[in-house]
Amino acid sequence: MNRLKCIWTGAMKKGIWRDAAELYWKRLSGLYTSDSVCVKDGPSHLAPGPRKEAEAKAILAKTTPRDRVIVLDERGKSRTSAQLAQDLTGWLEDPARQPCFILGGAYGLADQVRDRADDLLAFGPMTLPHELARVVLFEQLYRAATILKNIPYHH
Repeated sequence: MNRLKCIWTGAMKKGIWRDAAELYWKRLSGLYTSDSVCVKDGPSHLAPGPRKEAEAKAILAKTTPRDRVIVLDERGKSRTSAQLAQDLTGWLEDPARQPCFILGGAYGLADQVRDRADDLLAFGPMTLPHELARVVLFEQLYRAATILKNIPYHH
């Protein structure tokens, strides 16, 4: 079974986002072996810059050389669901590497996380709350998986 990994900052606090993320993560995990890694938010007493730096250190500590790092970032390439499915096929076909999706926290990501990225992925030019971005990522990965496995879901 192919393996996916997601690393994000901060636990889901709001029930609606948490419930939606759990729904799509469970569905996705039924189609691919999926590892989820949550790192702590940076210390709240820090300014946004140092807070992002602290989060970056924790995020990067959870990556391995085997990870093909795909960072969610507004500067990334927007894709249709079908294009994401096609990219996912390519990422999964490399037996030496596993796709590793990274989402930042409330203040985004520090540059060193972007520098580690093999690909940047955007959901468009709008900024989304990080909890909603996680739901969208999980749903789109699930949608891509259903496209690839010919499971009725994407119309």
